[in-house]
Amino acid sequence: MSASALTIGFDADDTLWHNEAIFERVHERYRALLADYHDAATVDRTLFATEMRNLGLYGYGVKGFTLSSIETAIELTGGKISAEEIQRLIVLGREMLAHPVELLDGVADTLTELAGAYRLLVITKGDLHHQERKLALSGVAAHFRHVEIVSEKDVGTYAAILRRYAVEPREFLMVGNSLKSDVMPVLALGGAGVHVPYAITWEAERVETGPAASGDFFEIATLRELPAVVRTWAAGRVQ
Repeated sequence: MSASALTIGFDADDTLWHNEAIFERVHERYRALLADYHDAATVDRTLFATEMRNLGLYGYGVKGFTLSSIETAIELTGGKISAEEIQRLIVLGREMLAHPVELLDGVADTLTELAGAYRLLVITKGDLHHQERKLALSGVAAHFRHVEIVSEKDVGTYAAILRRYAVEPREFLMVGNSLKSDVMPVLALGGAGVHVPYAITWEAERVETGPAASGDFFEIATLRELPAVVRTWAAGRVQ
């Protein structure tokens, strides 16, 4: 097997570019808006519960977050929130959607190095239009052979993607900031995973117990370390 037969998948948000930091800044403004009604912990807890309740309807992304933030604000103020304040929440959502794409350290160089030897995919959750826009503005879209924007990232989703592109699990390496969404489902299929932790982890992506140490699981600090990991992984598969 040649290196070109191996496939590397990349998560997008908080793996290729900043995302959760943008949400956190909006959360700060959201807490301030509701500070006269509830403490920050109550606001955070209620908003998260609303997001999880609505996830099956809205999916992941800014639009679903904005709708859930409005619903939560109405609930926490007992319906007293004004039309002007709701408009402020809508503006916050619009600002998030229009936010510039800021690549993480080492992304452009790493993708340039790997794209010449391996087939690269983007596999990401979120709103279709917003994710397509961010990828188009990122400056790195040309490195990817295929793009998959999915509603969930679980074992079934990855299995379907690998079948679609005729990739054997042992020939697939997934790179991402979420153990829950990017690494553990792929390991369960028999593939390999690289965890690149981001400074902030959304509560819905946290896991109590990570994967056991193995030859198929790697953890790195930045994507600049990825080429060396890929070489180690590929060496066990290329004959």
